[in-house]
Amino acid sequence: MVPGFIAMPALNSEIEARPISNMKGAIHLEDATAKQEARAVGHRGRYQRILLLAAAALCWVVWANGLSAVHIDSHQKWLSDIQSCSVGNLKSDLYFLDSAEPIHASEFVARRDNLARALHATSVPAFVMEPGYTSQYYANLSQFDWEPWEPEERPMLIIVQPELSDSGEIVASTSILAPAFEVGRVRMLGIPGFTEGDRVIGWEEHWDPYETLRKSGLFPEDGDVLLMMDEEIRDYIVRGLDRSGFETVGLGGEVEAVRQVKSPQEVELLRAVNTGTVEALIDHAHLGLEPGVTEDEVTRILDSTMSAIGFTPFFDIVLFEEDGALPHGGFVTGSKVLNEDTMVVIDVGAHYLGYSSDICRSFFIPSRDNKNFWSFIPQWLLSSETAASTDSVAASSDPLHAEKLKVWHTVFEAQTASAKQFKPNATAASVDIAARRVITDAGYGEYFTHRVGHGIGIKAHESPYLNKANVGTRLRAGMTFTAEPGIYVLNKFGVRHEDIFLVKESGEAEVLTGKKPTSPWEP
Repeated sequence: MVPGFIAMPALNSEIEARPISNMKGAIHLEDATAKQEARAVGHRGRYQRILLLAAAALCWVVWANGLSAVHIDSHQKWLSDIQSCSVGNLKSDLYFLDSAEPIHASEFVARRDNLARALHATSVPAFVMEPGYTSQYYANLSQFDWEPWEPEERPMLIIVQPELSDSGEIVASTSILAPAFEVGRVRMLGIPGFTEGDRVIGWEEHWDPYETLRKSGLFPEDGDVLLMMDEEIRDYIVRGLDRSGFETVGLGGEVEAVRQVKSPQEVELLRAVNTGTVEALIDHAHLGLEPGVTEDEVTRILDSTMSAIGFTPFFDIVLFEEDGALPHGGFVTGSKVLNEDTMVVIDVGAHYLGYSSDICRSFFIPSRDNKNFWSFIPQWLLSSETAASTDSVAASSDPLHAEKLKVWHTVFEAQTASAKQFKPNATAASVDIAARRVITDAGYGEYFTHRVGHGIGIKAHESPYLNKANVGTRLRAGMTFTAEPGIYVLNKFGVRHEDIFLVKESGEAEVLTGKKPTSPWEP
């Protein structure tokens, strides 16, 4: 019996003869018996062949599954090795965190005082915000700090009013409206500069919270009271205030400008989180990428690398080849596989001590076939034509290879041109226009489909916004921006470069991402 086969009962080879009455009948019976025996032997042989084939098929399935399992295990080990190497290398040198420290309590108090002066300058008696990004800036209180589950329907409002100090300066007076059962928790939040003497106005569940605020004694009893609303406040709260004797207005430019200029501590936090994100992406995760990895797998490597050093990743856009032609990915499955000709676009952001990174790189993976002498020469020494032609030394069977190189260098030049506009008193529009001119002159104007950048701070996207229509906003020293031009050739590929820049009092803007790309293989 063949090992692994199932034993089958033998087929009968003898047929019991019934009594017969004549020789002729006996001869016929012998013939019939012989035929039945032959058929039985034939059936037995056929069944054995079927069993042999089934056994062979079973062995093949087991063998193939074994190979598949070995391949999967090998791939997972490979990914694990890349991830471990990426994390280990990054954790070995955290130089970019040296100058970063949490915002001091005194700075939060100063921010509210700046807000109070902006309110006073525009004759607005109070500013109202909910727990969120704005309160994180002014009071070190995020939405998650207040409600780690989800935003509730019960309003908790922070009210900032300008008042005259004993020394004659305009300073902030801060009050909080909260459900009565939460008053004790409000006192425990530790809001910088919020003391026992500051007002916490509690409202019972069967009261109208907005009427409670109106009658709290914070405002004159007669007439409508003007309140400026934070831009993130929920609509039903605005409507509740409007029907309770308040007149609400949207965020004013003077108040909006308070957050736009960053303090030295903020700049160092932005430098730390953005440089660290570039280090995680470029010097560690990127160098380990090899053909065969998928978009989703790269995402996991990046997230693990950043989490290991205390960053909190909050978005990853990992796009290969034609997926990169949609700036934010669209309906991408994440299963696309990397090869040596793939144009990779990775846009990633993380939080560290409350501040955001937002950087993007486009590149080919490192390869002996792709790397060449020219890739190590700084881009500012080469024109886009020279750079593209030198890159073509790298042999490729990809018919789009030459165009990818041209686009990569065009976008690099566009970013360089836009960064030169980061000077005090330049318009926000001028930054976008400078990048757009380079891309249009290269013949790709219609493929640059978004603004060139935005402010960045606690939120990844903050005002001012850098689009070609924003001619009314003037840049000031201390503002921080992304510069992220891109070219997106639908159904083919996309390229985007994104770095963070600090506007200085004089001279060129400072790069807060540590370094910029130097070639399509050295991003």
